[in-house]
Amino acid sequence: MAVHIWSALEMFLYMLWSIFWGLSLGFLFSAIIEVAISKDQMSSLLPDSRGKSLFTAMSLGAISSSCSYAAVAIARSIVRKGGDFTSAMVFQLAATNLVLELVILMWLLLSWQFAVAEFAGSFIMAAILVALFHVFPGHDLKENAIRQAKSDIRGPMEGHAAMSVGKREGGWKDRLSSRKGWIAVSHYFVMNWSMLWKDIGVGLLIAGILGAWVPKDVWSMLFLVGHPHLATVWNILLGPLIAILSFTCSVGNIPLAVILWNGGLSFGGVAAFIFADLIIPPILNIYRKYYGFKMAAYLFVVFYIAMAGAGALVQIIFSFFGLIPQHHNMAVVQGNFHLNYTSILDIIFFLISFILIVIFIKTGGPSMMKMMNKPSDK
Repeated sequence: MAVHIWSALEMFLYMLWSIFWGLSLGFLFSAIIEVAISKDQMSSLLPDSRGKSLFTAMSLGAISSSCSYAAVAIARSIVRKGGDFTSAMVFQLAATNLVLELVILMWLLLSWQFAVAEFAGSFIMAAILVALFHVFPGHDLKENAIRQAKSDIRGPMEGHAAMSVGKREGGWKDRLSSRKGWIAVSHYFVMNWSMLWKDIGVGLLIAGILGAWVPKDVWSMLFLVGHPHLATVWNILLGPLIAILSFTCSVGNIPLAVILWNGGLSFGGVAAFIFADLIIPPILNIYRKYYGFKMAAYLFVVFYIAMAGAGALVQIIFSFFGLIPQHHNMAVVQGNFHLNYTSILDIIFFLISFILIVIFIKTGGPSMMKMMNKPSDK
């Protein structure tokens, strides 16, 4: 037992060591974008579900925080201020699948093919989601959801949502060349870590435990490795279900995705698993509070179809072009700590993080962070 515990802890630490600099770089880039680009008119930029609004929703999502809870809160803020409901849901998808830190993490822990699949799959998911929203939801269902979204029901990260869509003063050059602008960067950087450290930690811990304790033949049976044709369909349907059971979201899913891939889950199944961060139980409960039970149930169904569908199409497209990695043995889950480029980058970004944290503390950051879970204004 002691050997298994040490193996799980060692895997946890090694994976954290492998991704720290990438996460820090992504969070820093995200913080700079948050300060540089004003999103106070976001709702007016998403008046409908036509092509221009949907493209804007994807773009705004890509430059937002990767925290699923923050994305859901911002989407509600968009709806409350008169933005289109469908475009707000597309924003959520982009905010949790197109952000830089997620792409970097997938490239580091999995491969560039998975990073590209995540990018392409985001647009496929959005297309499926929009199609389903145009075909199935009744007018009354959407109107009732919008009416409830405008109520005073509280949810997590609403303070962060209000801050994200708040008005910015001056142009982006002025903001990034001023002391006040870089204080804001430090605040967003620390907030990004504070929102996601639990998901990242839980994801790494689950990955370490499963990687160290679950024999590969158990994974093979679960993923039907000996039945390739049946496994292709089964794995794609199974991927989102595993995400639901894992309770982790966004970047926290990537370490577990490595274990699933090494265990034999198909390329499309891993993609569908990563896509499914917006249907874990805590977020489904937030949908229920924000939009009502019927819309929450509807969102679960359409998101599941979109995520599994995107996983299937990614599997087909990448298989056709021969881009699927041939070996299920990502080396990042096992290795030795030694001085290399990863260690050097970790040290650099540790120093950068330390400086930003000191600025955050000295400029009122802790008191501001207490505001993050308070409800936003209508």
